Order: sequence, then structure tokens, then C-alpha cells
Amino acid sequence: MRILTRALLAVLCLLALLVAGAALLWAQATTSTVGDLAFANELRIPPLLEPSDGIFELEMQEGRTTWGFNGPYLGPTLRASRGDRVEMRVRNELPESSTVHWHGMHLPAAADGGPHQMIEPGDTWRPSWTIDQPAATLWYHPHPHGRTEDHVYRGLAGMFIVDDPRERALALPRRYGVDDVPVIVQDVRFDDGELSESQGLISPIGRMGDEILVNGTSDPHLVVTTTRVRLRLLNASTARIYAFGFAGEREFDLIATDGGLLAAPQRLTRVQLSPGERAEVVVEVEPGEDVVLRSFEPDLGDTDAFNAHFAGGDDSFDILELRAGEELDASPPVPAALVAQEAPAAAAATEVRRFELGSRDINGLQMDMDRIDQRVPIDETEIWEIHNRAGIPHNFHVHDTRFLVLEPKRPALGGLKDTVQVLPGETVRVVTRFSDYSDPATPYMFHCHLLQHEDRGMMGQFVVVEPGDDAAGGHHE
Repeated sequence: MRILTRALLAVLCLLALLVAGAALLWAQATTSTVGDLAFANELRIPPLLEPSDGIFELEMQEGRTTWGFNGPYLGPTLRASRGDRVEMRVRNELPESSTVHWHGMHLPAAADGGPHQMIEPGDTWRPSWTIDQPAATLWYHPHPHGRTEDHVYRGLAGMFIVDDPRERALALPRRYGVDDVPVIVQDVRFDDGELSESQGLISPIGRMGDEILVNGTSDPHLVVTTTRVRLRLLNASTARIYAFGFAGEREFDLIATDGGLLAAPQRLTRVQLSPGERAEVVVEVEPGEDVVLRSFEPDLGDTDAFNAHFAGGDDSFDILELRAGEELDASPPVPAALVAQEAPAAAAATEVRRFELGSRDINGLQMDMDRIDQRVPIDETEIWEIHNRAGIPHNFHVHDTRFLVLEPKRPALGGLKDTVQVLPGETVRVVTRFSDYSDPATPYMFHCHLLQHEDRGMMGQFVVVEPGDDAAGGHHE
């Protein structure tokens, strides 16, 4: 009897320890900085790098615990215009090989910077192309197979702004760093003042940090000198999803998504961005007031309570304080009409392709560098259906193209996109077309942009081919 009693007590003690441990893990996975920041540091504005004779010079460098382009952390903002012929000279001074992908850019597959275009330590890569797409907020970051999360988390990222005459003709804020401001948002974790690459024991979507950096600045504020400010929001985190808005439910105008300006501004209080997504918003401020940009608890759809909690579904952050001066220069109202969308018509689609997102696979397959998964004919309009059959959040990024989301219908999905959230049980239907560049030997990528998912196999390859090309690979409906 005593033996049974002791055994029962041991089991009860073990259960109590397990419950206490689970409760501690649950509590530690909840993060909020709302109301905790002093906004003590002035926001760093990345230096603007424009091409010299069409050439951009970038060097991948190693800091003490971080990596960056042309410096120890992050990179300069590249800026060029539609019609420009650009050449990138990217030198790798890191201790390991990497790549640079021009996220959102329409360009030849050989210049895309995917995992096939590795740059060895000490080498320089020189891709070139002519920019031919609407004005937009793009970005650049590494894309080595199996190592992308680590390289981006360490700080290898920067913004790439494309201009065009239609955007310049509109009465929008456009003075870089003054009323047109890059806002590169990353969550990180520090240990004794150094960047920590640790990860929680339970992490369904990847590495999650408990502190936010904006343009590499912690606890930041921006001094505002105009009545309207254009913020170019970039989710450069590797896993975390943000629901951006302003304290007090202040409304703002959403004017652009990944692929460029909308047809008309959308008046919103929230815009949710998964990793890799961008949005341009214009917010109005009054003289002398402080306005806080915040990330509210994100909507993770039908993710179950356990996975949602450990995927940041209960987290909220103060991101950036806008500090308006006592006297502000007047800004014109946001135009009621912006630009016509350069998107193919769904009625012209000749193919439907289906992509099933599992926990770590697409269409039941994990990434194989030697396998082509899809062959896409050049200049053909297609519908791509992306379904999330896993119980955790995913998103979907397609290289080279911009697509228009047909379903679901949401105000923040009305413009051109290259990355889109796909929540559990959801099917996203997009219309797209690949033009200008065909290459049966060199693939582009499609993948989940939650970078740990990508690194663990949620990526596939497609080639764009001319009619009648017999390049191997792929299946479609």
C-alpha cells in the first residue's frame, strides 16, 4: 500500500511539475511592450544609395554579432526609376556564402538572387537588368537554401524604392527621411547586449523576438515637421506577423501594397503584414501631438489557441512614436484617385494551379534544388490557388511577378502583391502573368516567407518557358 501511495505521489508531483512548466512556458510566450517604452532614441534613417552610372555597390559585412550591407547592420535604401538600367555589384565579405534576392522585383531568373546564385566569401556578383514595373516599396535580403532565417535575422536587409512618372505626378509626401520615411520592423532578442539567436522550446512559426527594432533603432521616435507623413512599412521579421495601427484607433490612408500604389486610398485603422509584406500609409498629425504606431494582437484566423499563442497571437508592441512639432508645414490631402492597376484580367486565365501548404511542405513535397516543380508558359494569364491545410499560419511569396488577389476580398488586399498571408483553412486565389523573361534552365522560387518554414522545405521551383519548350518538371490542373 505504501509503495502504491508513494508511486501515486510521485506521479502527482510529476504532473504538478509539468503543469507548472507549461504555465511558465505559456506566460513567457506572451509579449507586450504597450505603454512601456520611453521612445528615447531618434529613429535612424537608412542612408539613400542611388546608382553611380547605373551601378549600385553593396558589400555584405560582419559586425560584432550582426551582419549588414555597407555597414554592420541592415543596409542602405536603394532607389531607382522605371526604365533605368541597373547593375548590382555585391561583394561578400562574410565568413560564409550567401545570396541577395531583390524581393518584389521583375527581372531575369539569373539575376533574381535565389539559392542558385550563391556568392562565395571574397567573391563579387554582378547581376543587371532594366527596371520595368510601377513605383513601389521593395526590399532586398539573402536567400541561401536552409540558412535564410539566420542571415536575415542577423540584419541582412534593406529597402529598395522604385519610382515612376505616375507616382511623381501625385500630391503625395516624397521627401525621403522627412515626410516619406522607411519603417523596417524586426523583432529580435538580446542577451547581455548582444543579438541572441535563441529560440523558444515551442515555436510553430520560427524565431520570435521580444524587442522591436525599427531601422535598427530600439525605443524609437520620429520628429515630424509636416501635417501628413508617409510611412513605408516593411515587415522584415523572419516569422512574426504584425497588425499595424495607431493608438486611439486613429485612421490612416493605405495608399500602396507590395506591388505599388492602389487605385484609390483605403481609409483604415489596421493593416496586417506577414513577413516580407509591405504597405505605404499616410497619417495626419496635429501640431504638438505625439502619435504612437502600434502592432496590435494579430488575427491568425482559425489557428487553434495553443499554436496561436506561441505564434504571437496574443502579442502587442509599441513600434514608433511620431512627435509633431509645434509648427508644421502643411501637406496636401491624399488624392482621391491614385493609379490604374497593371494587372491581368482573371477572365483571360488559361490555367489554374493549386498549391497545398502543409506544415513543412508544398503539394506534399519539400524543396529539392535539383527538381523543377512547375513549368509556366510566358505571357499566359493564370489563376493560382493557395490553400493552407496546416493548423498554423503561413504566407506565400512568388518571385518575379506581382499578382492581384481575387479571394478573399479585403481592403488591404486590393492592390498588387507578391506576398500574401494564408491562414489555416484559408484558400487564397490570385491572378498573375509572367512576361518578358523565359529561361528553361534557371528557376524562380515560390515559398512560405516565414523563413524557418522556407528553410525546412516549404519552397518550390518554377521555370518560365516559351510555347512548346519541353523543359522537365511540374504539374498543374
